[in-house]
Amino acid sequence: MTSLVLTVIAPDKPGLVELLSQTIASNEGNWLESSMSRLAGKFAGILIVSVPENHADSLIEALQQLQSQGLKVIAERSTEADASSESNNITLELIGHDKPGIVREISQALNRYSINVERLSTELVSGSMSAELLFKADAELTVPVGVDLEDLQQSLEAIANDLMVDITLN
Repeated sequence: MTSLVLTVIAPDKPGLVELLSQTIASNEGNWLESSMSRLAGKFAGILIVSVPENHADSLIEALQQLQSQGLKVIAERSTEADASSESNNITLELIGHDKPGIVREISQALNRYSINVERLSTELVSGSMSAELLFKADAELTVPVGVDLEDLQQSLEAIANDLMVDITLN
């Protein structure tokens, strides 16, 4: 079996998931994991498909042909190496007034510690006491074993103070 990572984007309309799933199933593929959303009027997603090696090229070709129906698909064969056991998994939660640069500042700090962002979800939400927009982020992180978590916490708290956001690590 071969794993394919697919990224998809199209103008949002009913039937896109059915079209995608039918194409995958018709080519002996198995839909494993996915994350899909409507963003700014577009349907966007990423998914992992498992397919017998001898059907991988025909599935990729069939997915590329979906562009004639408005669905752009990029397919990449997965070359994921075994995950290292030399790491810890933590979550990061952030909320604060929306302003440019929040993701950049936090991601720069995480990169200094060689922390990998496994999953990141962000959204704008209305504040409970006001109509102001709040930026909310949830992330799953893989932290190398040698990283001092207290030092990481202090570094993120300094950034949080500058950005006027609240950050929680679990």
